[in-house]
Amino acid sequence: QVQLVESGGGSVQTGGSLRLSCAASGSISSIHTMGWYRQAPGKQRELVATIAVVGGTNYADSVKGRFTISRDSAKNAVYLQMNSLKPEDTAVFYCNAVAEFSAGTHYTFWGQGTQVIVSS
Repeated sequence: QVQLVESGGGSVQTGGSLRLSCAASGSISSIHTMGWYRQAPGKQRELVATIAVVGGTNYADSVKGRFTISRDSAKNAVYLQMNSLKPEDTAVFYCNAVAEFSAGTHYTFWGQGTQVIVSS
């Protein structure tokens, strides 16, 4: 099992910045990808950014150039630096980890979520 704990959410004005953190514990060595997803009121959860343990990042078009995902292997943590925030970024942000415990069998884990509110 993998446990994920997010922190860093809050309220900012348009154009502001926030940095989200996610600390992973448990079967860390099984994780191959971590990322951030978000869910706005009345909308489906959507991908924001992912980062692979072996390298490589992926971003939603809506956040490219504004958000940066990074990881610290020593701390088993992943971060999301969010700049130039817009009201449409308002959502609950969830940390995500995908782990492979046996060949070909992948499990997805979620954090509890952290609220981000961007006011105009």
